[in-house]
Amino acid sequence: MTTMTETSARFREFKMPDVGEGLTEAEILKWFVQPGDTVTDGQVVCEVETAKAAVELPIPFDGVVHELRFPEGTTVDVGEVIIAVDVAPGSGDAPAAETAPAAVQQPVTEAEPEAPKARKPVLVGYGVSESSTKRRARKGVEVPGPAAAAIQAEINGHGAGVPESRPLAKPPVRKLARDLGIDLATVTPTGEGGVITREDVHAAAVPAAAEVPAPSAPAVAVQAPAAPAAAVGARETRIPVKGVRKAIAQAMVGSAFTAPHVTEFVTVDVTRTMKLVAELKEDKDMAGVRVNPLLIIAKALLVAIRRNPEVNAAWDEAAQEIVQKHYVNLGIAAATPRGLIVPNIKDAHAKTLPQLAASLGELVSTAREGKTSPAAMAGGTVTITNVGVFGVDTGTPILNPGESAILAVGAIKLQPWVHKGKVKPRQVTTLALSFDHRLVDGELGSKVLADVAAILEQPKRLITWA
Repeated sequence: MTTMTETSARFREFKMPDVGEGLTEAEILKWFVQPGDTVTDGQVVCEVETAKAAVELPIPFDGVVHELRFPEGTTVDVGEVIIAVDVAPGSGDAPAAETAPAAVQQPVTEAEPEAPKARKPVLVGYGVSESSTKRRARKGVEVPGPAAAAIQAEINGHGAGVPESRPLAKPPVRKLARDLGIDLATVTPTGEGGVITREDVHAAAVPAAAEVPAPSAPAVAVQAPAAPAAAVGARETRIPVKGVRKAIAQAMVGSAFTAPHVTEFVTVDVTRTMKLVAELKEDKDMAGVRVNPLLIIAKALLVAIRRNPEVNAAWDEAAQEIVQKHYVNLGIAAATPRGLIVPNIKDAHAKTLPQLAASLGELVSTAREGKTSPAAMAGGTVTITNVGVFGVDTGTPILNPGESAILAVGAIKLQPWVHKGKVKPRQVTTLALSFDHRLVDGELGSKVLADVAAILEQPKRLITWA
Protein backbone atom coordinates (compact mmCIF):
# COMPACT_ATOMS: atom_id res chain seq x y z
CA MET A 1 0.00 0.00 0.00
CA THR A 2 1.36 3.41 -0.98
CA THR A 3 1.57 5.90 1.84
CA MET A 4 0.89 9.63 1.45
CA THR A 5 4.60 10.33 1.91
CA GLU A 6 5.60 7.85 -0.75
CA THR A 7 2.93 9.18 -3.09
CA SER A 8 3.96 12.80 -2.69
CA ALA A 9 7.59 11.89 -3.26
CA ARG A 10 6.81 9.73 -6.26
CA PHE A 11 4.47 12.09 -8.09
CA ARG A 12 5.38 15.60 -9.09
CA GLU A 13 2.85 18.19 -10.15
CA PHE A 14 3.34 20.86 -12.76
CA LYS A 15 1.37 24.07 -12.26
CA MET A 16 0.19 26.59 -14.82
CA PRO A 17 3.02 29.15 -14.87
CA ASP A 18 2.73 32.88 -15.44
CA VAL A 19 3.98 32.89 -19.03
CA GLY A 20 3.58 36.64 -19.31
CA GLU A 21 3.87 39.65 -17.06
CA GLY A 22 1.16 39.41 -14.44
CA LEU A 23 -1.19 37.16 -16.44
CA THR A 24 -3.72 35.37 -14.27
CA GLU A 25 -5.04 32.63 -16.56
CA ALA A 26 -4.44 30.70 -19.76
CA GLU A 27 -6.48 28.37 -21.96
CA ILE A 28 -5.18 24.89 -22.73
CA LEU A 29 -5.25 24.67 -26.51
CA LYS A 30 -3.63 21.28 -27.07
CA TRP A 31 -2.18 18.41 -25.07
CA PHE A 32 0.82 16.76 -26.72
CA VAL A 33 0.91 13.91 -24.19
CA GLN A 34 -1.56 11.53 -22.56
CA PRO A 35 -1.46 9.39 -19.38
CA GLY A 36 1.13 6.67 -19.82
CA ASP A 37 3.46 8.71 -22.02
CA THR A 38 7.11 9.01 -21.06
CA VAL A 39 8.34 12.60 -20.81
CA THR A 40 11.76 14.13 -20.27
CA ASP A 41 13.02 17.39 -18.81
CA GLY A 42 12.37 20.20 -21.29
CA GLN A 43 9.80 18.32 -23.37
CA VAL A 44 6.78 20.36 -24.47
CA VAL A 45 3.62 18.81 -23.03
CA CYS A 46 0.95 21.32 -24.03
CA GLU A 47 0.18 24.55 -25.82
CA VAL A 48 -1.70 27.29 -23.99
CA GLU A 49 -3.17 30.59 -25.09
CA THR A 50 -2.85 33.58 -22.83
CA ALA A 51 -4.30 37.03 -23.26
CA LYS A 52 -1.18 37.88 -25.22
CA ALA A 53 0.12 34.87 -27.12
CA ALA A 54 0.06 31.14 -27.76
CA VAL A 55 2.87 29.49 -25.77
CA GLU A 56 4.20 25.93 -25.53
CA LEU A 57 4.89 24.68 -22.01
CA PRO A 58 7.81 22.33 -21.30
CA ILE A 59 7.81 19.94 -18.36
CA PRO A 60 10.77 20.54 -15.99
CA PHE A 61 11.36 16.91 -14.95
CA ASP A 62 11.46 13.32 -16.23
CA GLY A 63 8.85 10.63 -15.68
CA VAL A 64 5.62 9.07 -16.92
CA VAL A 65 2.44 11.11 -17.26
CA HIS A 66 0.06 10.04 -14.48
CA GLU A 67 -2.88 12.36 -15.14
CA LEU A 68 -4.00 15.46 -16.98
CA ARG A 69 -6.06 17.67 -14.71
CA PHE A 70 -7.87 19.70 -17.36
CA PRO A 71 -9.17 18.96 -20.87
CA GLU A 72 -8.36 21.01 -23.94
CA GLY A 73 -10.34 24.23 -24.18
CA THR A 74 -10.33 24.83 -20.42
CA THR A 75 -9.23 28.18 -19.02
CA VAL A 76 -6.99 27.55 -16.02
CA ASP A 77 -5.82 30.01 -13.38
CA VAL A 78 -2.08 30.54 -12.93
CA GLY A 79 -0.86 28.30 -10.10
CA GLU A 80 -3.38 25.50 -10.75
CA VAL A 81 -1.91 22.01 -11.23
CA ILE A 82 -2.40 20.94 -14.85
CA ILE A 83 -0.45 17.66 -15.01
CA ALA A 84 0.91 15.04 -12.60
CA VAL A 85 3.99 12.97 -13.48
CA ASP A 86 5.17 9.71 -11.96
CA VAL A 87 8.89 10.35 -11.46
CA ALA A 88 9.55 6.82 -10.12
CA PRO A 89 7.58 4.48 -12.38
CA GLY A 90 7.69 0.80 -11.56
CA SER A 91 8.20 1.32 -7.83
CA GLY A 92 4.73 0.09 -6.96
CA ASP A 93 1.08 0.43 -7.84
CA ALA A 94 0.13 4.01 -8.46
CA PRO A 95 -3.11 5.42 -7.08
CA ALA A 96 -5.90 5.87 -9.58
CA ALA A 97 -5.63 9.12 -11.46
CA GLU A 98 -8.47 11.58 -11.52
CA THR A 99 -8.08 12.08 -15.22
CA ALA A 100 -9.52 15.16 -16.90
CA PRO A 101 -12.48 14.72 -19.26
CA ALA A 102 -10.36 15.07 -22.36
CA ALA A 103 -8.00 12.41 -21.08
CA VAL A 104 -10.37 9.75 -19.72
CA GLN A 105 -9.02 6.23 -19.71
CA GLN A 106 -9.57 5.09 -23.25
CA PRO A 107 -10.10 1.35 -23.86
CA VAL A 108 -7.54 1.18 -26.61
CA THR A 109 -5.17 -1.78 -26.82
CA GLU A 110 -3.86 -1.29 -30.33
CA ALA A 111 -0.43 0.18 -30.85
CA GLU A 112 -0.57 3.94 -31.22
CA PRO A 113 1.56 6.07 -33.56
CA GLU A 114 4.72 7.50 -32.11
CA ALA A 115 4.28 11.12 -31.06
CA PRO A 116 6.40 13.89 -32.59
CA LYS A 117 9.80 14.58 -31.07
CA ALA A 118 9.94 17.05 -28.23
CA ARG A 119 9.65 20.70 -29.15
CA LYS A 120 12.03 23.36 -27.96
CA PRO A 121 10.60 25.07 -24.87
CA VAL A 122 9.85 28.76 -24.86
CA LEU A 123 9.91 29.37 -21.12
CA VAL A 124 13.00 30.87 -19.57
CA GLY A 125 14.76 28.58 -17.14
CA TYR A 126 13.92 25.21 -18.71
CA GLY A 127 16.61 23.27 -20.50
CA VAL A 128 16.18 21.68 -23.90
CA SER A 129 16.97 18.07 -24.54
CA GLU A 130 16.25 15.75 -27.42
CA SER A 131 13.55 13.30 -26.48
CA SER A 132 10.75 11.28 -27.92
CA THR A 133 7.35 10.47 -26.56
CA LYS A 134 6.87 6.78 -25.82
CA ARG A 135 3.51 5.29 -25.06
CA ARG A 136 2.82 2.16 -23.14
CA ALA A 137 -0.30 0.07 -23.41
CA ARG A 138 -3.22 1.46 -21.49
CA LYS A 139 -5.31 -0.64 -19.19
CA GLY A 140 -8.92 -1.16 -20.07
CA VAL A 141 -11.46 -3.50 -21.57
CA GLU A 142 -10.42 -4.84 -24.92
CA VAL A 143 -12.55 -3.38 -27.67
CA PRO A 144 -12.36 -4.23 -31.36
CA GLY A 145 -10.53 -1.71 -33.53
CA PRO A 146 -13.60 -0.05 -35.15
CA ALA A 147 -15.33 0.38 -31.81
CA ALA A 148 -12.20 1.84 -30.26
CA ALA A 149 -11.97 4.33 -33.10
CA ALA A 150 -15.61 5.25 -32.55
CA ILE A 151 -14.96 5.91 -28.87
CA GLN A 152 -11.98 8.10 -29.72
CA ALA A 153 -14.11 9.95 -32.25
CA GLU A 154 -16.82 10.52 -29.66
CA ILE A 155 -14.28 11.93 -27.21
CA ASN A 156 -12.95 14.29 -29.88
CA GLY A 157 -16.47 15.51 -30.57
CA HIS A 158 -16.88 14.23 -34.12
CA GLY A 159 -17.69 11.05 -35.97
CA ALA A 160 -14.54 10.55 -37.99
CA GLY A 161 -11.76 8.06 -37.36
CA VAL A 162 -8.53 8.73 -35.54
CA PRO A 163 -6.12 10.76 -37.70
CA GLU A 164 -2.83 9.16 -38.57
CA SER A 165 -0.90 12.44 -38.32
CA ARG A 166 -1.46 15.88 -36.89
CA PRO A 167 -3.00 18.20 -39.53
CA LEU A 168 -1.28 21.53 -40.12
CA ALA A 169 -3.28 24.42 -38.67
CA LYS A 170 -2.70 27.46 -36.50
CA PRO A 171 -3.96 27.47 -32.89
CA PRO A 172 -6.94 29.78 -33.64
CA VAL A 173 -8.01 27.46 -36.47
CA ARG A 174 -7.71 24.42 -34.19
CA LYS A 175 -9.83 26.17 -31.60
CA LEU A 176 -12.46 27.05 -34.23
CA ALA A 177 -12.55 23.42 -35.33
CA ARG A 178 -13.06 22.27 -31.72
CA ASP A 179 -15.85 24.80 -31.24
CA LEU A 180 -17.60 23.61 -34.42
CA GLY A 181 -17.00 19.92 -33.68
CA ILE A 182 -14.92 19.44 -36.82
CA ASP A 183 -12.11 16.88 -37.06
CA LEU A 184 -9.20 18.61 -38.78
CA ALA A 185 -8.14 15.28 -40.26
CA THR A 186 -11.30 15.35 -42.40
CA VAL A 187 -10.77 18.91 -43.65
CA THR A 188 -9.24 19.55 -47.07
CA PRO A 189 -6.53 22.22 -46.67
CA THR A 190 -6.27 25.07 -49.16
CA GLY A 191 -3.58 27.13 -47.42
CA GLU A 192 0.01 27.33 -48.53
CA GLY A 193 2.01 24.24 -47.66
CA GLY A 194 -1.11 22.24 -46.83
CA VAL A 195 -2.13 24.45 -43.90
CA ILE A 196 -5.81 24.38 -42.94
CA THR A 197 -7.41 27.84 -42.87
CA ARG A 198 -10.48 29.20 -41.08
CA GLU A 199 -12.34 29.14 -44.39
CA ASP A 200 -11.56 25.43 -44.77
CA VAL A 201 -13.05 24.72 -41.33
CA HIS A 202 -16.19 26.76 -42.06
CA ALA A 203 -16.60 24.96 -45.39
CA ALA A 204 -16.33 21.60 -43.63
CA ALA A 205 -18.87 22.68 -41.01
CA VAL A 206 -21.68 23.21 -43.53
CA PRO A 207 -21.97 19.61 -44.77
CA ALA A 208 -21.18 18.29 -41.28
CA ALA A 209 -24.26 20.00 -39.88
CA ALA A 210 -26.48 18.23 -42.38
CA GLU A 211 -25.11 14.73 -41.78
CA VAL A 212 -27.33 12.07 -40.27
CA PRO A 213 -26.05 11.09 -36.83
CA ALA A 214 -23.99 7.92 -36.89
CA PRO A 215 -24.94 4.92 -34.71
CA SER A 216 -23.99 5.62 -31.14
CA ALA A 217 -20.67 4.29 -29.95
CA PRO A 218 -20.15 2.64 -26.56
CA ALA A 219 -20.71 5.07 -23.71
CA VAL A 220 -17.81 7.17 -22.55
CA ALA A 221 -17.32 8.99 -19.29
CA VAL A 222 -17.73 12.53 -20.61
CA GLN A 223 -19.38 13.94 -23.69
CA ALA A 224 -17.68 16.65 -25.72
CA PRO A 225 -18.92 20.16 -25.00
CA ALA A 226 -21.60 21.51 -27.28
CA ALA A 227 -20.27 23.64 -30.11
CA PRO A 228 -21.16 27.32 -29.92
CA ALA A 229 -22.21 27.40 -33.56
CA ALA A 230 -25.91 26.70 -34.13
CA ALA A 231 -27.43 24.81 -37.03
CA VAL A 232 -27.11 26.09 -40.57
CA GLY A 233 -29.25 29.17 -41.04
CA ALA A 234 -29.13 30.23 -37.40
CA ARG A 235 -29.68 33.95 -36.89
CA GLU A 236 -27.18 34.34 -34.07
CA THR A 237 -23.95 32.78 -32.85
CA ARG A 238 -22.54 33.30 -29.37
CA ILE A 239 -18.75 33.28 -29.07
CA PRO A 240 -17.10 33.08 -25.63
CA VAL A 241 -15.01 36.15 -24.83
CA LYS A 242 -11.57 34.92 -23.80
CA GLY A 243 -7.92 34.94 -24.75
CA VAL A 244 -6.75 37.80 -26.92
CA ARG A 245 -10.25 39.16 -27.52
CA LYS A 246 -10.88 39.38 -23.78
CA ALA A 247 -7.56 41.13 -23.24
CA ILE A 248 -8.25 43.60 -26.06
CA ALA A 249 -11.67 44.42 -24.65
CA GLN A 250 -10.37 44.98 -21.14
CA ALA A 251 -7.41 47.04 -22.33
CA MET A 252 -9.44 49.27 -24.64
CA VAL A 253 -12.17 49.92 -22.08
CA GLY A 254 -9.58 50.62 -19.41
CA SER A 255 -7.66 52.98 -21.69
CA ALA A 256 -10.67 54.80 -23.12
CA PHE A 257 -12.19 55.49 -19.71
CA THR A 258 -8.95 56.18 -17.83
CA ALA A 259 -6.80 58.30 -20.11
CA PRO A 260 -8.49 61.42 -21.54
CA HIS A 261 -7.82 61.03 -25.25
CA VAL A 262 -7.12 63.87 -27.66
CA THR A 263 -6.64 63.15 -31.37
CA GLU A 264 -5.11 65.59 -33.87
CA PHE A 265 -4.85 65.20 -37.62
CA VAL A 266 -2.59 66.43 -40.39
CA THR A 267 -2.56 65.73 -44.13
CA VAL A 268 0.89 65.71 -45.67
CA ASP A 269 2.60 65.37 -49.05
CA VAL A 270 4.86 62.30 -48.80
CA THR A 271 6.03 62.22 -52.41
CA ARG A 272 9.67 62.76 -51.42
CA THR A 273 9.41 60.02 -48.79
CA MET A 274 8.12 57.59 -51.42
CA LYS A 275 11.08 58.51 -53.65
CA LEU A 276 13.43 57.88 -50.73
CA VAL A 277 11.84 54.47 -50.16
CA ALA A 278 12.43 53.57 -53.81
CA GLU A 279 16.08 54.67 -53.58
CA LEU A 280 16.70 52.77 -50.34
CA LYS A 281 15.41 49.58 -51.92
CA GLU A 282 18.32 49.80 -54.35
CA ASP A 283 20.87 50.71 -51.67
CA LYS A 284 23.35 47.92 -50.96
CA ASP A 285 23.43 48.88 -47.27
CA MET A 286 19.73 47.96 -47.07
CA ALA A 287 20.14 44.63 -48.85
CA GLY A 288 18.33 41.76 -47.15
CA VAL A 289 15.86 43.95 -45.23
CA ARG A 290 12.40 45.13 -46.17
CA VAL A 291 12.12 48.83 -47.00
CA ASN A 292 8.65 50.40 -47.01
CA PRO A 293 6.98 53.68 -46.01
CA LEU A 294 6.37 52.35 -42.46
CA LEU A 295 10.13 52.23 -41.92
CA ILE A 296 10.55 55.95 -42.69
CA ILE A 297 7.44 56.83 -40.66
CA ALA A 298 8.83 54.91 -37.67
CA LYS A 299 12.16 56.72 -37.98
CA ALA A 300 10.34 60.05 -38.30
CA LEU A 301 8.41 59.39 -35.08
CA LEU A 302 11.60 58.46 -33.25
CA VAL A 303 13.22 61.74 -34.35
CA ALA A 304 10.10 63.67 -33.28
CA ILE A 305 10.27 62.02 -29.85
CA ARG A 306 13.95 62.95 -29.56
CA ARG A 307 13.01 66.57 -30.26
CA ASN A 308 10.07 66.40 -27.84
CA PRO A 309 11.11 63.86 -25.16
CA GLU A 310 8.30 64.82 -22.75
CA VAL A 311 5.82 62.93 -24.93
CA ASN A 312 7.56 59.64 -24.15
CA ALA A 313 6.13 59.17 -20.68
CA ALA A 314 3.58 57.29 -18.59
CA TRP A 315 1.07 58.25 -15.91
CA ASP A 316 1.53 56.54 -12.53
CA GLU A 317 -1.84 56.90 -10.85
CA ALA A 318 -0.83 55.19 -7.61
CA ALA A 319 2.23 57.36 -7.04
CA GLN A 320 0.70 60.43 -8.68
CA GLU A 321 3.79 60.82 -10.83
CA ILE A 322 4.64 61.25 -14.49
CA VAL A 323 7.31 58.72 -15.46
CA GLN A 324 9.62 60.04 -18.17
CA LYS A 325 11.04 57.26 -20.36
CA HIS A 326 14.58 57.78 -21.63
CA TYR A 327 14.20 54.93 -24.09
CA VAL A 328 11.66 54.17 -26.80
CA ASN A 329 10.10 50.73 -27.14
CA LEU A 330 8.22 51.33 -30.38
CA GLY A 331 5.00 49.35 -30.64
CA ILE A 332 3.64 48.26 -34.02
CA ALA A 333 -0.04 47.27 -34.03
CA ALA A 334 -0.49 44.02 -35.96
CA ALA A 335 -3.69 42.31 -37.03
CA THR A 336 -3.28 38.52 -36.71
CA PRO A 337 -5.64 35.53 -36.89
CA ARG A 338 -5.70 35.61 -33.07
CA GLY A 339 -6.70 39.27 -33.01
CA LEU A 340 -4.91 42.58 -32.55
CA ILE A 341 -1.51 42.44 -30.87
CA VAL A 342 1.05 45.18 -30.29
CA PRO A 343 4.61 43.82 -30.12
CA ASN A 344 7.31 46.43 -29.74
CA ILE A 345 10.86 47.03 -30.87
CA LYS A 346 13.02 47.35 -27.77
CA ASP A 347 15.27 50.43 -27.64
CA ALA A 348 14.18 51.50 -31.10
CA HIS A 349 15.64 54.95 -30.47
CA ALA A 350 19.17 53.51 -30.54
CA LYS A 351 18.85 51.63 -33.83
CA THR A 352 20.24 52.65 -37.20
CA LEU A 353 17.93 52.61 -40.20
CA PRO A 354 19.08 49.13 -41.37
CA GLN A 355 18.73 47.80 -37.81
CA LEU A 356 15.26 49.31 -37.50
CA ALA A 357 14.27 47.76 -40.84
CA ALA A 358 15.50 44.35 -39.70
CA SER A 359 13.62 44.62 -36.42
CA LEU A 360 10.41 45.64 -38.20
CA GLY A 361 10.70 42.70 -40.59
CA GLU A 362 11.29 40.24 -37.78
CA LEU A 363 8.41 41.67 -35.75
CA VAL A 364 5.94 41.39 -38.64
CA SER A 365 6.96 37.87 -39.69
CA THR A 366 6.82 36.61 -36.11
CA ALA A 367 3.36 38.11 -35.63
CA ARG A 368 2.06 36.53 -38.85
CA GLU A 369 3.32 33.13 -37.76
CA GLY A 370 1.56 33.52 -34.41
CA LYS A 371 4.84 33.18 -32.51
CA THR A 372 4.97 36.57 -30.81
CA SER A 373 5.97 36.06 -27.17
CA PRO A 374 4.39 37.91 -24.22
CA ALA A 375 7.74 39.56 -23.53
CA ALA A 376 7.73 41.06 -27.02
CA MET A 377 4.44 42.80 -26.22
CA ALA A 378 5.44 44.16 -22.81
CA GLY A 379 6.99 47.52 -21.98
CA GLY A 380 5.91 49.56 -24.99
CA THR A 381 6.12 53.36 -24.76
CA VAL A 382 4.67 54.69 -28.06
CA THR A 383 2.79 52.87 -30.83
CA ILE A 384 2.20 53.13 -34.59
CA THR A 385 -0.92 51.66 -36.19
CA ASN A 386 -0.93 51.49 -39.98
CA VAL A 387 -4.61 51.54 -40.93
CA GLY A 388 -3.64 52.59 -44.43
CA VAL A 389 -3.01 48.97 -45.41
CA PHE A 390 -6.80 48.53 -45.36
CA GLY A 391 -7.35 51.52 -47.65
CA VAL A 392 -8.53 53.71 -44.76
CA ASP A 393 -7.64 57.41 -44.73
CA THR A 394 -7.11 57.58 -40.96
CA GLY A 395 -8.82 57.01 -37.61
CA THR A 396 -8.90 57.96 -33.95
CA PRO A 397 -6.72 55.27 -32.35
CA ILE A 398 -7.08 54.33 -28.70
CA LEU A 399 -3.94 54.37 -26.60
CA ASN A 400 -2.25 51.14 -25.70
CA PRO A 401 -2.53 50.97 -21.87
CA GLY A 402 0.47 52.51 -20.13
CA GLU A 403 1.53 54.53 -23.18
CA SER A 404 1.23 58.22 -23.85
CA ALA A 405 0.72 58.40 -27.62
CA ILE A 406 -0.26 56.39 -30.69
CA LEU A 407 0.20 57.44 -34.31
CA ALA A 408 -2.26 56.26 -36.95
CA VAL A 409 -1.05 56.26 -40.56
CA GLY A 410 -3.61 56.42 -43.36
CA ALA A 411 -3.47 55.17 -46.92
CA ILE A 412 -0.99 56.90 -49.24
CA LYS A 413 -2.93 58.03 -52.32
CA LEU A 414 -2.23 60.03 -55.45
CA GLN A 415 -4.15 63.31 -55.01
CA PRO A 416 -4.18 66.79 -56.50
CA TRP A 417 -1.90 68.99 -54.39
CA VAL A 418 -0.57 72.51 -54.65
CA HIS A 419 3.18 72.12 -55.16
CA LYS A 420 5.39 75.13 -55.98
CA GLY A 421 2.34 77.19 -56.87
CA LYS A 422 0.82 74.63 -59.22
CA VAL A 423 -1.74 71.86 -58.77
CA LYS A 424 0.01 68.57 -59.36
CA PRO A 425 -0.66 64.91 -58.57
CA ARG A 426 1.24 64.08 -55.38
CA GLN A 427 1.45 61.16 -52.95
CA VAL A 428 -0.58 62.26 -49.92
CA THR A 429 -1.50 60.66 -46.60
CA THR A 430 -3.26 61.67 -43.37
CA LEU A 431 -1.72 61.15 -39.94
CA ALA A 432 -3.61 61.06 -36.65
CA LEU A 433 -1.96 61.30 -33.25
CA SER A 434 -3.89 60.34 -30.11
CA PHE A 435 -2.30 61.24 -26.79
CA ASP A 436 -3.03 61.14 -23.07
CA HIS A 437 -4.08 64.67 -22.16
CA ARG A 438 -3.14 64.13 -18.50
CA LEU A 439 0.55 64.33 -19.35
CA VAL A 440 0.64 65.62 -22.93
CA ASP A 441 -0.66 69.13 -23.48
CA GLY A 442 -2.09 70.23 -26.81
CA GLU A 443 1.06 72.16 -27.65
CA LEU A 444 3.34 69.19 -27.06
CA GLY A 445 1.11 66.80 -29.00
CA SER A 446 0.88 69.27 -31.88
CA LYS A 447 4.66 69.66 -32.02
CA VAL A 448 5.19 65.92 -32.21
CA LEU A 449 2.66 65.48 -35.00
CA ALA A 450 3.97 68.51 -36.89
CA ASP A 451 7.53 67.18 -36.67
CA VAL A 452 6.54 63.78 -38.05
CA ALA A 453 4.69 65.46 -40.92
CA ALA A 454 7.61 67.79 -41.65
CA ILE A 455 10.05 64.87 -41.86
CA LEU A 456 7.80 62.90 -44.20
CA GLU A 457 7.41 65.97 -46.41
CA GLN A 458 11.17 66.62 -46.40
CA PRO A 459 12.91 63.36 -45.37
CA LYS A 460 16.32 65.08 -45.44
CA ARG A 461 15.29 66.33 -41.98
CA LEU A 462 16.10 62.80 -40.76
CA ILE A 463 19.68 63.97 -41.10
CA THR A 464 19.46 67.65 -40.18
CA TRP A 465 17.28 67.02 -37.11
CA ALA A 466 18.99 63.84 -35.94
